[in-house]
Parts: sequence; C-alpha cells; structure tokens
Amino acid sequence: MQNKSLDSFIFGSASVEKAVLDWDLRNNIVQGIARGLLYLHRDSRLKIIHRDLKASNILLDEHMIPRISDFGMARMVSIDQSVANTNRVVGTYGYMSPEYALHGMFSVKSDVFSFGVLLLEIVSGKRNTDFYNYENPQNLLGYAWQLWNEDKSLDLLDQNLANSSNLGEVYRCIHVALLCVQEHVNDRPTMSEVVFMLCNDTNLATPKKPAFCWTGRPYESTLHEAFIDSRNEMSISSVYGR
Repeated sequence: MQNKSLDSFIFGSASVEKAVLDWDLRNNIVQGIARGLLYLHRDSRLKIIHRDLKASNILLDEHMIPRISDFGMARMVSIDQSVANTNRVVGTYGYMSPEYALHGMFSVKSDVFSFGVLLLEIVSGKRNTDFYNYENPQNLLGYAWQLWNEDKSLDLLDQNLANSSNLGEVYRCIHVALLCVQEHVNDRPTMSEVVFMLCNDTNLATPKKPAFCWTGRPYESTLHEAFIDSRNEMSISSVYGR
C-alpha cells in the first residue's frame, strides 16, 4: 500500500507525520475499519474472525482508505457458529479479549474488543501496550476509563488534533470504544451496532469498567493477589506472539 500502515501515522514520533491524519481522516478510517469488520463478520460468505486486529494490520491506500490486512491468524467459521475455541492462543498482547487470552474462546466479539482498543489508540495517538510504566501502573484502557469517570474524556484526544476535531464525534468514538472493550462478551456491541453508533446520533448505553483495566493501582501487589483480586486485573503470561 502506498501509505503503509496506520501505526506509522498515529504512533509516529514526528508531529508532522501525525498531523497528516487530522480528525476527519481518522474518523473516516475508524468508520472504514468498522465497515470492513462488519463485512467479515456478517456479509462475507463465510464468517471470518480476524483475531489480530491492530494498527499495524491496517493498511492505507493512496486515498487513505483503510484495508484490513494479515489474515494469517484469521479463522473461518460457519454463519450459524457463534463461538469457537483453541488450545493455542495467538495474537498481540494488549488487543486480545479476556475470554480469548485467558480461555482460548473467541468469537466476532473478540474482534469487537480489539477494535475498541484500536479506536482508543486512533483517538489518543498512544499505544495501549506502551502506555504502562512501573511508576504509574496504568494502561490506555485504564486511563480512558479514569477520564470517563472524571467527565474529562476529551483529554484523551491526541494533542496534534486540538485544532481539527469535531469534539462531539471524538466523544462518541471514545464512548463506543469503551462499550467495545467490556469484560463480558454480551456487554459488547456487534460490529453492525458499532457502525450504526459511529455513524448516527443515537443514545448509547453506559459503559462498565473495561477488561484489563489498570487505573494507577500501586505495583506492590503480588502476581497471586492480582489473579484473585479481579479478572479485570489479570496479566497474560502465556501469549504466543507473532
């Protein structure tokens, strides 16, 4: 693809490179990715679950239209099949849904979770996996959730977009993203619902605390305590990377 992948723009170190993707372009890319996933989940002859949706797997053509790429980990399932499982979890840390990362169970809602993480990254210009540090044990999902509860969600917006953004659209994207990264599968929308919510001014459900949400908890708790405290604070240690 002429413009390479999405991550080179939203995570680039040069502000000029990041500024190339103004809000209108980012919003169009978000909607394009959502429609692409909807095609894979609903409109394709076979239902396709991507299982590795992330910024580096979104290619941009000469018109900055997004193309979902890298189907090496994708699974085709029958139209009437809702859930599948595997003994070998593959994917990228930070994008995997809890039921997939912890139990090997995956469905179209696993892709919805990954889309929610990606959407927060597009809005913020920050990687979920690079957000954490030992002095401030918080990831992007946790930060977005903290800002949501403080009614400061727009503080998540990439500073390079300060003068080019429709704040109503930004807020809606953050709201939809938080709905996508819910811990429980049934609390997440389908991609059909995601597309509708992104493209229409409709009332949205109130999100609950996201899965894998670290919000500044002191890093003195042991691994055992982290496991018994809450599934929301589990870490993934057995992930087969790409």
